[in-house]
Amino acid sequence: MTESTKPLLGSCLAIVAVLHVLYQPTDASGALPMTSENIDMTLASNELVFLNFYAEWCRFSNILAPIFNEAADKIKAEFPEAGKVVLGKVDCDRETAIASRFHISKYPTLKIVRNGQLSKREYRGQRSAEAFLEFVKKQLEDPIKEFKSLKDLENLDSKKRSIMGYFDRRDQPEYDIFRKVATNLKEDCQFHVGFGDASRAMHPPGTPIIVFRPDVALSHDNDETYTGSLTNFDELKVWIQEKCVPLVREITFESAEELTEEGLPFLILFYRPDDLNSIKDYKAIIEQQLLDEKQNVNFLTADGKRFAHPLHHLGKSEEDLPVIAIDSFKHMYLFPHFNDMYTPGKLKQFLQDLYSGKLHREFHYGPDPSSNEAQPENAISGKGTSPPESKFKELGPSKHRYTLLEKDEL
Repeated sequence: MTESTKPLLGSCLAIVAVLHVLYQPTDASGALPMTSENIDMTLASNELVFLNFYAEWCRFSNILAPIFNEAADKIKAEFPEAGKVVLGKVDCDRETAIASRFHISKYPTLKIVRNGQLSKREYRGQRSAEAFLEFVKKQLEDPIKEFKSLKDLENLDSKKRSIMGYFDRRDQPEYDIFRKVATNLKEDCQFHVGFGDASRAMHPPGTPIIVFRPDVALSHDNDETYTGSLTNFDELKVWIQEKCVPLVREITFESAEELTEEGLPFLILFYRPDDLNSIKDYKAIIEQQLLDEKQNVNFLTADGKRFAHPLHHLGKSEEDLPVIAIDSFKHMYLFPHFNDMYTPGKLKQFLQDLYSGKLHREFHYGPDPSSNEAQPENAISGKGTSPPESKFKELGPSKHRYTLLEKDEL
């Protein structure tokens, strides 16, 4: 090293030290305050960042604050290595640009960023230090299950979508990309990998292969092999996301808040738990005829036994399943006859009647004179009545848990 390079090297080391203090705090207690100056570096330099978006005037935020700080200390003790996990907090009144960037519509909002990529799903579970610690532990688990032989893949859950990777070695750069994508999408698919002899029959030496296996019990989809670049993170992620996040999703009491918050009307198939064929057919018809409506509607399936209350609200019971309905978040509307789904254009017209106001209008004034549609038995409709009020809207973010912002506040 020459004398002339020593000052330059010293400056570089000083910058690195400053960045370490700013973005990898080791001695500060509680969650790390996020600002416009440090958030990008924090997100980029940590495997997992768990963010609490809050407002000081929000009572739910104030209740959460000491709990989140306690969790940050517990997690820091559990995972002390730099670059692993950070719990950060964003004062949305001070950091309005960050709040706008992350589309915050309620306080507190808890979001997860993995490997610099924002997770679509928020944290909506229990708000306790112990629950946060367990959540982070689960997030940091290896998202990929290794199989030792191809026979291990014969017993996969046929109701789950899976991605299989066939590699020669664990140290291949393609596997590193595969693992990062799996980390970001592990909530949407099951990931499996085989190395060496376990996968050699599935791919030529030196050429990894990634294959999508659908939820064959619930869909008519087939296996598909990825043909894009194995070294392009974004390309692989987009492909896997398209395969693992289906057009038609299952709504549960656990996912209802998230789906409702998306703000799109629901077109729902209520099914009998043992009736998988109706689910398969419904999904196929949606994909064939209603693909152009995916920006306007959430296509869903729902266990009619678990969601008996909305069915009852429609004048239906478990004996009437399968049943198709729309929940517009104002009202619910019943599709006249399930078997009409098989007539091309019928489901699409049902949606068009929602958009045009015809469904609502017919509840107030009876069927349009030009309409030849037969009314379903037990349907709640008729001249002078009002359609049933939305039931799924009640499963959205609760005012007993969040401070909800009005649209003009966003």
